Amino acid sequence: MALAELYTQYNRVWIPDNEEVWQSAEITKNYKAGDSFLHVQLEDGTELSYPVDPAALPPLRNPDILVGENDLTALSYLHEPAVLHNLKIRFVESKLIYTYSGIILVAINPYKQLPIYGDAIIHAYSGQNMGDMDPHIFAVAEEAYKQMARNNKNQSIIVSGESGAGKTVSARYTMRYFATVSKSSSNADVEDKVLASNPITEAVGNAKTTRNDNSSRFGKYTEISFDQSYQIIGANMRTYLLEKSRVVFQSENERNYHIFYQLCASAMQPEYEHLKLGSAEEFNYTRMGGSTVIEGVDDRANMVETQKTFSLLGLKKDFQMDVFKMLAAILHLGNVEIAAVGDERSSINKHLSIFCELLDLNCDKMARWLCHRKIVTTSETVVKPMTRAQAVNARDALAKKIYSHLFDFIVERINQALQFPGKQHTFIGVLDIYGFETFDVNSFEQFCINYANEKLQQQFNLHVFKLEQEEYMKEDIPWTLIDFYDNQPVIDLIEAKMGILELLDEECLLPHGKDENWLQKLYNNFVNKNALFEKPRMSNTSFIIQHFADKVEYKCEGFLEKNRDTVHEVLIEILKESKFHLCADFFQDSPVSISPFSSPKLNRSRFDFLLKCFISKTLMSYIFQFRNSLSLLMVTLNATTPHYVRCIKPNDEKLPFEFDSKRVAQQLRACGVLETIRISAQSYPSRWTYIEFFSRYSILMAQQELSINDKKQICKIVLQRLIQDPNQYQFGRTKIFFRAGQVAYLEKLRSDRLRQACTLLQRRVRGWLQRRRFLALRRAALTVQQYYRGQQAITARNLKETWAAIVIQKYCRGYLVRRLCQLIHVAAVTIQAYTRGFLARKKYRKVQPIKHLISVTGNNSCSVKNMNTIAIIPILYLFRVWFLYLLLYFFKIHYGHLHTNGSVLHSRLSTEDLEHLNEDGELWFAYEGLKKATRLVQFFSVSRTPSCDLEDKSKDQWNISVSCLYYRENCFSPVVCSTMTISLSINLAVTVILCLTAEALVPTVPKEYIGMMEYKKEDEERIIQNLILDLKPRGVVVNMIPGLPAHILFMCVRYADYLNDADMLKSFMNVTIDGIKQVVKEHSEDFEMLSFWLSNTYYFLNCLKQYSGEEEFMKHNTPRQNKNCLKHFDLSEYRQILSDLAIQIYHQFIIVMENNIQHMIVPGMLEYESLQGISGLKPTGFRKRSSSIDDTDTYTMTSILQQLSYFYSTMCQNGLDSELLKQAVKQLFFLIGAVTLNSLFLRKDMCSCRKGMQIRCNISYMEEWLKDKNLQSSNAKETLEPLSQAAWLLQVKKITDDDAKEICEHCTSLSTVQIVKILNSYTPIDDFEKRVTPSFVRKVQAMLNNREDVPQLMLDTKHLFQVTFPFTPSPHALELIQVPSSFKLGFLTRV
Repeated sequence: MALAELYTQYNRVWIPDNEEVWQSAEITKNYKAGDSFLHVQLEDGTELSYPVDPAALPPLRNPDILVGENDLTALSYLHEPAVLHNLKIRFVESKLIYTYSGIILVAINPYKQLPIYGDAIIHAYSGQNMGDMDPHIFAVAEEAYKQMARNNKNQSIIVSGESGAGKTVSARYTMRYFATVSKSSSNADVEDKVLASNPITEAVGNAKTTRNDNSSRFGKYTEISFDQSYQIIGANMRTYLLEKSRVVFQSENERNYHIFYQLCASAMQPEYEHLKLGSAEEFNYTRMGGSTVIEGVDDRANMVETQKTFSLLGLKKDFQMDVFKMLAAILHLGNVEIAAVGDERSSINKHLSIFCELLDLNCDKMARWLCHRKIVTTSETVVKPMTRAQAVNARDALAKKIYSHLFDFIVERINQALQFPGKQHTFIGVLDIYGFETFDVNSFEQFCINYANEKLQQQFNLHVFKLEQEEYMKEDIPWTLIDFYDNQPVIDLIEAKMGILELLDEECLLPHGKDENWLQKLYNNFVNKNALFEKPRMSNTSFIIQHFADKVEYKCEGFLEKNRDTVHEVLIEILKESKFHLCADFFQDSPVSISPFSSPKLNRSRFDFLLKCFISKTLMSYIFQFRNSLSLLMVTLNATTPHYVRCIKPNDEKLPFEFDSKRVAQQLRACGVLETIRISAQSYPSRWTYIEFFSRYSILMAQQELSINDKKQICKIVLQRLIQDPNQYQFGRTKIFFRAGQVAYLEKLRSDRLRQACTLLQRRVRGWLQRRRFLALRRAALTVQQYYRGQQAITARNLKETWAAIVIQKYCRGYLVRRLCQLIHVAAVTIQAYTRGFLARKKYRKVQPIKHLISVTGNNSCSVKNMNTIAIIPILYLFRVWFLYLLLYFFKIHYGHLHTNGSVLHSRLSTEDLEHLNEDGELWFAYEGLKKATRLVQFFSVSRTPSCDLEDKSKDQWNISVSCLYYRENCFSPVVCSTMTISLSINLAVTVILCLTAEALVPTVPKEYIGMMEYKKEDEERIIQNLILDLKPRGVVVNMIPGLPAHILFMCVRYADYLNDADMLKSFMNVTIDGIKQVVKEHSEDFEMLSFWLSNTYYFLNCLKQYSGEEEFMKHNTPRQNKNCLKHFDLSEYRQILSDLAIQIYHQFIIVMENNIQHMIVPGMLEYESLQGISGLKPTGFRKRSSSIDDTDTYTMTSILQQLSYFYSTMCQNGLDSELLKQAVKQLFFLIGAVTLNSLFLRKDMCSCRKGMQIRCNISYMEEWLKDKNLQSSNAKETLEPLSQAAWLLQVKKITDDDAKEICEHCTSLSTVQIVKILNSYTPIDDFEKRVTPSFVRKVQAMLNNREDVPQLMLDTKHLFQVTFPFTPSPHALELIQVPSSFKLGFLTRV
């Protein structure tokens, strides 16, 4: 679709505005190609015919759904007004200060403390991908740290911006992040030392300016070194371009460096009396700006903090006092008054003596050479007096020189303190450097700053261009050359041969070089010859350079003096002679670097001396040193992977969350953000993964297209159908690339489709409502008609006819029912008759063979008249034995081993009958019973004789029965059967009955145990090894009483107590505790093992309490358990040790559970979308969410519930006490709720109504899980209340005052900061949803002002609830406990 076709009615555009830079307008009439005017309506209702150039139409405004995106590159239309508007919406309405712009993090200074930098935030960003969380300085730091660890390549974070934009704070937070996430356990103080370097460098290098109360007046590159484990081992700092002129001069409402005011604020303390200081108003160098105090800053407290950081770095009190002495000397030097003596002479008052006293200098010499200078020529040396102005300049130059050396010395000592013995594996450099600057009056400092920014911008442009090219190549998209701004011509103008810098050095070498002469050379060389250099029309003391950001006019005054950066040699010699070692060390000669201008073969003549001076002046010029250090910095940066942070100052008044569009637009142009946007917009700026496209635009897909399994193919087919011009998009390997405006067109199609769907739903619902109303009216009308007609039809005749009809119906219906009843009765009787006959015949067939058998065996039956002498036998059991005998008898008939009677019986029994008799295996059961009876009789005959009450005949029969039973056991096998008589068989049956009865009469005398385990002292190690160290939970938990190892251990303890052997008991307890500690340490990451030993330690502790003999623990004991109490020793000391050990195991147990489930929480609770129709993925720009790249193997809510179920089942199998189990579940639920809520706070894309529905659904799943496991009393549900309220807050209406009141009343578990954060982050997924207005947020905030809560955004995911170990007496009797053979404790003996 052509871009011009999008200029239709109701679409919106941006038109230039003098106040707001850009303002929005809505098109009121379709634009046609060739029209000279665009008819628009401004937001205030003004109608306007805006003149347009058909070749350059006004930029289109993005759909509201794309406004407020985390990444500017996700916008469909990429241009300056879109960027400016997106930043304004995020900053002013959503209170979000960070935004991505491709590879850049844009950070806007809020001028307010925000609760987004705590340790909880750091841990939340640690390990996350940049696209998964809201933009943050910690996300950039994490990306740098992750790339360093993954690629083993050095990284750099380049933080830039103008004064007051927040560069120093951003750099400080990145260093704090590295110190936190890479903390070393072996060298714990190195991170603190790295962080301690910041307060010191800020004290000596930062100052109050008109734009910033804590402005860095120098550039700093800090290399943080890491070892092979990627833990910090040290750091190194390099500084650039210290603003030395601030020492001697400050503009109005500005201050000198902080350290001077800290020192003056502490002047009255005894340790500083020798410095002879006073208040800051007493010194010229601190009162010049007229502002000695910063509102809200306590200089005296900051001085204490500075001293602490000095001490933390190992810089002792003596060193600190030497530094303070140098600083005090500088202040006193500034108070030295120089009086004019005539036109060409000057003199000094007495205030110089304090300066010389502090630095231990010769006061007379210093007084002389501050007012005189020595001029060396080829023939003589001349001493010439200086004018007052020259003497003041010499004094100020000396002060600047001393402070510059002091600053370098402090940085050097900091580096020494941060040195490390090991070898650096990799490093991350943090560059905190001034951004592009332009003021009303720009001088030498601004020239150097802007020169450095030109070099950095060139490096930035090349890196962005390189990344863009790599992106295309990675996606297999043809690369077309993109034209981007190359600032090499500006750099050449400044640093090339015969460029501005070389001409400046050349002029500085001349004895009478002046700023005006140098400026004239610039005019001669560049005016009308270089398009980037201009001469101002109304000035002959300035020049203009066209930088990459803007044109800057520089005043030439002071360029030469600042570039020379010289102090008279005689003054340097005086300082060298100082008896104060620090001052003397500052000015010792340093070897001059070998340069192409010098040769060691030259003779030491007067000419050689002058040549050396010439070379040293060239090498020591300020711009030469700065250029070399800048070149070294660029080499370092080019050898690393850069990450960019651009700090923006939203307004000049330092008002919180106030957005000055003009100032911000100016800085965006200067910091390269718009250049990045321009490079992206030239080709395919909008890039969506196939998954994102499918999720977002599935509503535009036909059913036939959705039936295809390959989502990538679906996206291609749909896109080719929706956008006819194939040049408007490209298909990559993982992404779809769109031209500018195409995503907006797709959003329009999607919005139209949704609008059509809504219209259809409304139509159907309204139709259904109308139909329901119509049917209700129709029913009412029919009812009215019915009653009316009925009233008319009621007459006497009608009543008689109706009554007659009812009587006829009654008799007819009665006849039909009686007839039906008769038929059913006949059928039932017939069915019963046939059924009873069938059952009777079946029963007869079963009984007939048995009757015949009884008749056959009747004559051979033996007498059982003496059976009444045996104990009473249950009749049913007697019948069963008799029946078993009959089964055996029939079995023998089947094998043909009986006599003739057996043959006759066999002829009358069929095979089917025998199979029926043996269908339940009764034959084999009888055989087994026979063997058992044999053994019992043998035991009975040996162990005791028959009762004396038995008659003699019964005794004889007993002996015969026993002998017969022995015989029958040997011969009566189901496999091999010998011939026997019927009488003996019957006798055998009777004998079995007698034996079974005897078995019941045999007395059992159980062995009595007293619940101890006897062991030898030398077996202690074997017990611990087998019962603790080698025991595997999975092999013993099945069918085992809970805490069996603990009970066995306590039984051993009881044995030692029983022996009254203190040494034995103490030794056993010690080795037991040591063994538990060892097994826990060896399996510190094994959840099952920790669960098992937490349970056993708990049971062991309870056993020590239960059997301690103390009344409070004996209340629920049985009398037998009270007898088993310890008799001789009090083990309360060991109980405390075990209690501490149990708490330690519990904490480790919780940590392991948290580690196992934590990586599932955010994907399952927040990202996974189980509810159909609520998906709301939006474009994520350059920083892709990891979940949007691949949707396979992602964690779901089911994954979390399965993990919870695994924890629960394992704890139950290991016999963990129910109260402990509930506490563990409560801790897990708290973690799930806290991690989810913290992630929600840091993910604006998740703060939507639909996501609130999904979160509430997931919470209901977890509540159902609690109910299913009967854990409602664990209070785990209450820990999810903050998350539940957050989900409710996302879904509730947020418009009226009543809504605000309801929010305040309902969200009691959320703090004010958290409620405001959610409201500010609320993001509509569709055009039909509305954003939360800032006025509504302010209204809620005002209602919550009276609430007293902690102003903390993040929940502490490391918080552990206090664990309690309730006393639960063991119900198991010690004397009944048996040791399984799998424990390998055969050497123990139950006592």
